[in-house]
Amino acid sequence: MDLSSLMLPFLFPFMQNAFLVSIIVSVPTAILSCFLVTKGWALMGDAVSHAVLPGIVLAYIIGAPLLLGAFVAGMTCAVATGYLSTNSRIKSDTVMGVVFSGMFALGIVLYVGIDTSAHLDHILFGNMLGVGAQDLWTAGAISVVVALGLIVFWKDILLHSFDPAHARAVGLRVNWLHYGLLAALSLTIVATLSAVGLILAIGLMIAPGAIAFLLVRRFVAMLWVAVAVCVVSMCGGVYLSFWIDSAPAPTIILILTAMFIAAFVRRQVLTRRASASVGSREAAPTEGLS
Repeated sequence: MDLSSLMLPFLFPFMQNAFLVSIIVSVPTAILSCFLVTKGWALMGDAVSHAVLPGIVLAYIIGAPLLLGAFVAGMTCAVATGYLSTNSRIKSDTVMGVVFSGMFALGIVLYVGIDTSAHLDHILFGNMLGVGAQDLWTAGAISVVVALGLIVFWKDILLHSFDPAHARAVGLRVNWLHYGLLAALSLTIVATLSAVGLILAIGLMIAPGAIAFLLVRRFVAMLWVAVAVCVVSMCGGVYLSFWIDSAPAPTIILILTAMFIAAFVRRQVLTRRASASVGSREAAPTEGLS
């Protein structure tokens, strides 16, 4: 295969838009994934990504912007989850499971009950090859706001993630940080809606941070690695999908899954080597005395 053939996917406008939206959403999703992984909010990301469906359907019914409906529904789910967890004996993961499944079911019921020619597949799984100029501008604006917010307050958010009590003791507004992170999560889901849809968005917001967590030990390095992983996997998934005639979004998630498995295997090998090295050093003095 010559160079002209390899460059073929870049010649089509719909592929160019797919590559562009991949790069745009890679930065906020990768940065956010690092905070979600360190804070243990993977299930929260899953909950919010599913819970935006009724907001999208209701926005369609009343003629409001779909992205606004998605954001409002995501924040409603997040606030409801926090309130129920605080005011009941039920653990937060249980509350999230009930809330997000209930809101997702509500969205399905509302969608089935209205007379529309819109396709639910594009909402659930995205339509990366159908991304237009408006989608690019929306994703770009949201990505800039979310990325800048996370970068400016990353130290405060990181402290709140590891030790909320200490964050409160040093004077940080933990409630603002908490709901600010939830707002960033909801906005990021809105930004990725046209690209990967609701169901696969959680993969972009968890896998890059998890892979970076296995590869590096410093949080700043984790941010850089997560962004690089997300950009490579998204652009690689779009490129590969052109040749194997598959949907870009699932292909991207499969590449991220493969990268996670490779990073996990690498970490296990390094851990065993380190354990073996420590064991041999401890055994050396004993052998000398004998």
